Amino acid sequence: MISSDNLCMGCMHEIGEEKKCPYCGYHADTVQGAPYLPVRTVIGNRYLVGKVVDYNGEGATYIGWDLMEKKAVNIREFMPSAITARSDLNLSLQVRLGSEATYAELRRSFEELWGKLAKLSGLSALINVTDVIEDNSTSYAVYDHFDGISLQDFLLRSKTGYITWEKARQLLMPTLSTLGTLHSNGIIHRGISPSTLVIGEDGKIKITGFSIGDVRTVGSRLNPQIFDGYAAAEQYGFDVRQGPWTDIYSFTAVLYRTLIGSNPISAKERMANDRLMVPGKFAEALPAYVINGLINGLQILPQDRTKTVEQLRAELSASPAATAVSTNYGKDSPAPTIPNKNPQTPVSSKPPKKEKSSAAVFFIALASVLLIGAIALGIMLVTLDKSGKINLRHPGETTTETQTQVEQVKVPDFSVSNYDSIQANPVFNKNFKITANEVFNAELPKGTIISQSVPPDTLVPKGSSIVLTVSKGPEMIVLPNVVGKKYDEAYDQLTGLGFEVERMDVSQSGWYSDEEVIEMSLTENQEYDAGTLVTLKVYTQQVTEEFSTRSYTYSYSTTSRQQESATAYTTTEPVTQAPSVSVPAENE
Repeated sequence: MISSDNLCMGCMHEIGEEKKCPYCGYHADTVQGAPYLPVRTVIGNRYLVGKVVDYNGEGATYIGWDLMEKKAVNIREFMPSAITARSDLNLSLQVRLGSEATYAELRRSFEELWGKLAKLSGLSALINVTDVIEDNSTSYAVYDHFDGISLQDFLLRSKTGYITWEKARQLLMPTLSTLGTLHSNGIIHRGISPSTLVIGEDGKIKITGFSIGDVRTVGSRLNPQIFDGYAAAEQYGFDVRQGPWTDIYSFTAVLYRTLIGSNPISAKERMANDRLMVPGKFAEALPAYVINGLINGLQILPQDRTKTVEQLRAELSASPAATAVSTNYGKDSPAPTIPNKNPQTPVSSKPPKKEKSSAAVFFIALASVLLIGAIALGIMLVTLDKSGKINLRHPGETTTETQTQVEQVKVPDFSVSNYDSIQANPVFNKNFKITANEVFNAELPKGTIISQSVPPDTLVPKGSSIVLTVSKGPEMIVLPNVVGKKYDEAYDQLTGLGFEVERMDVSQSGWYSDEEVIEMSLTENQEYDAGTLVTLKVYTQQVTEEFSTRSYTYSYSTTSRQQESATAYTTTEPVTQAPSVSVPAENE
């Protein structure tokens, strides 16, 4: 029987008395500090916690061990970094004051998501969720651990960096069935990418990387995790509803990467200048219906995009229904056409007909001209450029080169809109060449329009350039390294730069002097917004904590300024007593 005492906390292989794992290289003495759970923590009286394997603004994923079933698992902890914290002294998650309602709402979303996934366990391309539990004042989801390689690594290890359509079809199409079931149960992934699709030892893909919607949307209540190139335009904070079509964009972008060998251009960049192409050599090798599916699934605007898994599957299988109608362009828009590189005129085997009248000949000639013009227009819609690339532009769009008349358009008042929404507005992008002059402004939120180069209501030629002065928000500040400095000196330096400072006193073994900063909560030499909170761990000879049934504060025998910098947190797990805990100094 496997003993948990002999398990490597990095991969859950049994390694006996070895300190360094021969399988993964993890060392048994590795310390996993706050805010993550220490290794070998037991949650729910059943699951042994190992090292962190993944994290984002929603929480962290640990490799773990099911003490009852004696098997490796993955443990997902709900721990939103923007509104919670955890100290080395207390495993219970602490919620920042004023964020209790937000935390409760997001936590319910987390439990609802993983509860639905647990009910769907057994789908071929879905991870097997086995448990959703509560502990440490938060929630955890447990699912079976499986060994595999991400699609991203798989493609990078291939000789060319891409695979053929036939191989991609066998690999990816089964995933669509699972994705469709998720959608029918109200689950939108929002993070499908080559790094969240994992190929198991059986050669089949499983969908991983599930998170609640807030962490996959820019401007939400959590620190976002966006897979650039695979995230749809509506995930960049625009006021556009998300739905199954959001995952359709991501899946189609994965298919593009798999077939073409390069990451798609970011949807945010494509909104300003859509340059996404299918290179000529791939356009010639891929079936026309596959290119058609790529075009439809990668449309920037949700209303133009393939809406459902069923539609995408039909297009990628060249079903008659998909061939006859391209539903994602709307009722009035034609499906894109692929130009015939080797047009051939069929030879008629029928006997020649009688000569027609001159009027009939005229109308036939006129119809022929109109037909040729229509064909030429169709070819322009999905055009082969000089390098042989197919442009993935929407058929309804035109370019300035095709316009023969200069129209006059009225300049709107851009100050009533946010810059991101202006970038996403197809009318603005069609009528004007809009560029931004970004400036720091501590009073106006990021993206606010401060001024415009052409006054509102001015008539200008269509395609005119307009420069918008846009607020960048508060200035970004580089965080210096203050570890090793006295707290007062570090406090003055950081607050002088514009950071907010929080102090956390600790007493632990080590060669530290009193009041020395021994750790920072943020990474040094990185840029942060002015006003960002930095927590400094300060070595002190004595720490006293006062608890209440709803909150606790640190109390120090320090200067009044240091006391003011302490931040209170609430805990979702009330205590029944208010003890005073005194940690003796190391030399006592």
